[in-house]
Amino acid sequence: MTKTKAFGALATVAAASLSSSAFAQSSVTLYGLIDVGLSYTSNAQTGRTNGALTGASQYSFQDAATSGVTGSRWGIRGSEDLGGGNAAIFTLENGFSGGNGTIALGGAEFARQAFVGLKSNTLGTITAGRQYDAVDMFVQPFAAVATWGGYMVSHPGDVDNLANTRRSNNSIRYLSPSYNGLSFGGVYSVGGVAGSVTQKQIYSLGAAYAQGPLSVAVAYLNARDPNFSFYGSQANAGTTAASNNLGGVGSATTAQSVPTIAGYASAKTLQIIATGASYKVGAATFNVVYTNTQFKHLGNLADGPNPFNYSGNATFNSAEASMSYRFSPAWSAGASYDYTHNSGASNRGSATYHLLATGADYTLSRLTDIYGVLVYEHAAGTDSLGQPAVAALTGQTPSASNHQLGVHISLRHRF
Repeated sequence: MTKTKAFGALATVAAASLSSSAFAQSSVTLYGLIDVGLSYTSNAQTGRTNGALTGASQYSFQDAATSGVTGSRWGIRGSEDLGGGNAAIFTLENGFSGGNGTIALGGAEFARQAFVGLKSNTLGTITAGRQYDAVDMFVQPFAAVATWGGYMVSHPGDVDNLANTRRSNNSIRYLSPSYNGLSFGGVYSVGGVAGSVTQKQIYSLGAAYAQGPLSVAVAYLNARDPNFSFYGSQANAGTTAASNNLGGVGSATTAQSVPTIAGYASAKTLQIIATGASYKVGAATFNVVYTNTQFKHLGNLADGPNPFNYSGNATFNSAEASMSYRFSPAWSAGASYDYTHNSGASNRGSATYHLLATGADYTLSRLTDIYGVLVYEHAAGTDSLGQPAVAALTGQTPSASNHQLGVHISLRHRF
């Protein structure tokens, strides 16, 4: 072999080695889970007779997106090492119905998450796209809806978004690294309206601290024109002044899908203040969560219908206490109580909701488990639709009366 050929062969081997090294510094992961089960709901609305709501028991096959703990999904996440502790990252996450295979969350292909960004071990992570807000990132992990209960256990109407019902579109997010247990971050969603920086914008801020058995967090969210920017963030959301994305479909007088909050579609601003804490003692974890949610400056017909001529603010205060206990590596259980009070709007009535829940989970393997939840809600007063308050478990057909019982049993597999 000549020196020229020997050098050429060495160069080829070196190039191949460098190429392999470069590829080794990048990774793409396909992941997901499917979570489906059977549900029972009492007093589910069936219609009206002589103006009065009528109801009956409802049995259904449901995806976790409406009743369980974790919505079915598949996603792709990846990273590229840029050197010096820096990386380029991305996530594309689809939500789907395990019952019929259709795309969930309004029909967008990657409705759960879709973002790209840069990550630094010392400076933090900045990403852009469709993302969770700061309330979800920092306070939601303390709520029963996230730890073991699922959608049925979320606060009435998911008024404080602790069930991740809504995302922030067109957003820029920053998350700091942990500084001796302290982390913080924020999300800004660009409104994109010509001539106005604030119209349809969403911003949220949060911080958390963890040391030993104690963890605490606080977060703030402000959404302008929330009927469109926040509640209208799904792909099939309405875009006209008559739309009532906040309550579902149709006018506020018929939007029984979310009677807790549907009447407040004309709010100019949505504000959420949330805080949570947890403390671990052996195999037990105790959690508390408090949220204050305000639909402010009601009466803006450009934002949504206002058939009850509301003005001023409608305020919800929610206080939740929960605990979970791991009896063995396979068995765990939880229980919670939530009290939510709505002070109403325009001094016309108020409503109170009591939510009791318990659940258990049995792990069959590292990737597969079976779980069940039992939830009871009682309502009193006058709700946002100006009617005697009805119980309405999140994700379920609202009750025709002031109480409702829900049961869900599910099989979940991760991949």
